[in-house]
Amino acid sequence: MAIPVIDFSKLNGEERAKTLAQISNGCEEWGFFQLVNHGVSEELLERVKKVCSEYYKLEREETFKKSTAEKLLNELVEKKNDDKLESADWEDVITLLDNNEWPSQTPGFKETMAEYRAELKKLGVKVMEVMDENLGLPKGYIKKAFDGEEDSAFFGTKVSHYPPCPHPELVNGLRAHTDAGGVILLFQDDKVGGLQILKDGQWIDVQPLPNSIVINTGDQIEVLSNGRYKSVWHRVLATPDGNRRSIASFYNPSLKATISPAPQLVENFKQEEDQAYPKFVFGDYMSVYAEQKFLPKEPRFRAVKAV
Repeated sequence: MAIPVIDFSKLNGEERAKTLAQISNGCEEWGFFQLVNHGVSEELLERVKKVCSEYYKLEREETFKKSTAEKLLNELVEKKNDDKLESADWEDVITLLDNNEWPSQTPGFKETMAEYRAELKKLGVKVMEVMDENLGLPKGYIKKAFDGEEDSAFFGTKVSHYPPCPHPELVNGLRAHTDAGGVILLFQDDKVGGLQILKDGQWIDVQPLPNSIVINTGDQIEVLSNGRYKSVWHRVLATPDGNRRSIASFYNPSLKATISPAPQLVENFKQEEDQAYPKFVFGDYMSVYAEQKFLPKEPRFRAVKAV
């Protein structure tokens, strides 16, 4: 079983209806799908691979050897028991925002990643417009909901590396979770695997595919779609070989945005307490998520309803 691979360019031709249906299936049945011919140039993607790999080697590789994960894993190995490290991930990560400090020692990193983020942000808007259309919502509905009344949506990019792990059976690359936000656009390693999603009770590999962009839906899309599109549990396995690169961009609501199921998608719309999903401010949800990221998601929705 493999997650759907969809040719995004066919939205603009005779196969539009078929492609819309494929994306609808990807959202409803999988929560994950891969886009090829997505409009982001391969030349740019090759540059992104290059600068991110150089950045890790130049600025992070030695630091990771002194990380909390490395320290805790070594302590666990010394104990020689059957425990698994569940309080840390075998992951090196930085987050890129327009207004924070970016790595400066790696030549071309800032320019390349700024260009990449701009392209991925445009792709994110296109994907949300397809979701609008498939859900029967006005064009731009999801983006407008994410922008809120006065702010613009949040767009962040997480550059992760999962170095070779000497004891991959004892630690997760990244523990299982659902994503808190909206639409996630992932440029994953095309050689080193490890990403898995939970489907029908089974963990399934998200197969590496050169220069594809993996799309997955977060908790806020689940709420806006009134549960038609579910956010999906996923994890990253630690591996003994290879240094897995993973660049995830998150198109999320602004912290002040109010999120609730689209009225058009709520059957027998009565009172708010009758809805499966509450109405809440995204910033409140993030406060709950920060404490409960690796726990079941349903209690998060209940908790935020009580805020």
